[in-house]
Amino acid sequence: MNIEKQYQEDHSVKLIVEVDQDKMATYKRRAATKIASRGNIAGFRPGKAPYDIVVRTYGEGAITEQAVDLFIDQEYSNVLKEADVNPGAAGSLESIDSLEPPKFTFRVPLAPEVNLGDYHSVRMPYEWQAPDQAAVDAALEDMRQMYATTENVERAIELGDYVLVDVKSETTELNRTGFATFVRKEDRDTEWPYNGFARELVGLKPGESKTIKHDFPADWEVEELKDKSAEIEVTVKTVRGVTLPDINEELAKMTGAGETVEDLLAAVKKDVETRSQAEYDDKYFVDLIEKIKEGATIKYHEHTLEHEGEHVLSDLANRLSQQGMDLDTYFKVRSTTREQFVEEEVKPVAKKRLERGLLLDEVVRVEKIQLDNEALDAEYNNTLNGLAQQGMDFSKIRGGKKGQKQLSEAIAMESASRVMTRKALDMIKSIAMGEYKPVEEAKAEETSEEAAPAEGNEEKASE
Repeated sequence: MNIEKQYQEDHSVKLIVEVDQDKMATYKRRAATKIASRGNIAGFRPGKAPYDIVVRTYGEGAITEQAVDLFIDQEYSNVLKEADVNPGAAGSLESIDSLEPPKFTFRVPLAPEVNLGDYHSVRMPYEWQAPDQAAVDAALEDMRQMYATTENVERAIELGDYVLVDVKSETTELNRTGFATFVRKEDRDTEWPYNGFARELVGLKPGESKTIKHDFPADWEVEELKDKSAEIEVTVKTVRGVTLPDINEELAKMTGAGETVEDLLAAVKKDVETRSQAEYDDKYFVDLIEKIKEGATIKYHEHTLEHEGEHVLSDLANRLSQQGMDLDTYFKVRSTTREQFVEEEVKPVAKKRLERGLLLDEVVRVEKIQLDNEALDAEYNNTLNGLAQQGMDFSKIRGGKKGQKQLSEAIAMESASRVMTRKALDMIKSIAMGEYKPVEEAKAEETSEEAAPAEGNEEKASE
């Protein structure tokens, strides 16, 4: 085969392949045999008719078409290998340029390519600080709310109460019957129908009503409420007062934090710090990756981005299914179409996820980061424990032992991906902080530190 490569601006390559006439003749004879085996030619058993008879019966065009299909099935991988092409997705036959001699043009999306640039010169200080005592106290109060008890009361609504109300409005989207809400002291973005709604009910008693006027801004997320002034009639059905538990040993045991108040306070503080650092890390690494990306070059075909977009849409569908909603209903609620949603919201998310993943994969490759069994086992076990706590019964997995094996392999792959991602993030963090050490050097230091105590123990034993 004679192959000409033409690289395209969309990160694909055209392969113009000229095939030897004798090779094509071989495939045409195979095609004739295949056609004859499926047909019925008088005087011949299936597949045994001579080539010329098959040509007269079915025509040269049918045989050539079948021969091309056979050639592609058998030779396409050899074409890629001979052309030294690393495909990013299945290619396609773009055109049959000629049959005398046989010449075909294939279009092949290329695998993504990443050049990290001078990423070792990127600097970004890591400045996370542990939350103050006020944050710990707030978390402790949230925990008390979680374990609080409630009872119906006949008094007026106060901050910290749970209330059940009926909501009526000429605006259909605001009607609710038996709507439960919590009267919070602070604003919360998820409060329906707007932040501070429940606080406007303070002072009302069961059976009393109040008409509230509210102006929704032009950029409100619900299309029907954008830039709309609405009157809302709220009738209080029940008020439930909250009794918070005392901070004592009983609460510590109830929450599983330990046996003492000290154990409870330590657990709350650790949880606050862990969540605070995780939030800081999320922003830190997003900013750091963007900074590295400024000096990097990333190339990929549109097909690769579309594939990542399918994963984004699938993740959304899974989250919605847990809430009893499907994608079509979600699109209707958002007043959009699948195509518009994919273009405006899925693609930007997919682009960020794809480029982030490609950058980190290249860091892993360049820095020769390897997966260690200890970290993988820990991540795998944590995932299993998390699924068990969510109520998954592994003995009832669909497909029996085969299904359990497939689930185990999927968890192992996901665990490996998370471990490698963390290692790559730790690597770029060490670079950004000016503390970079090659993997080999870091391992050598770890080995040296582990050996030092052992040597000390041997000396003591000899004494």
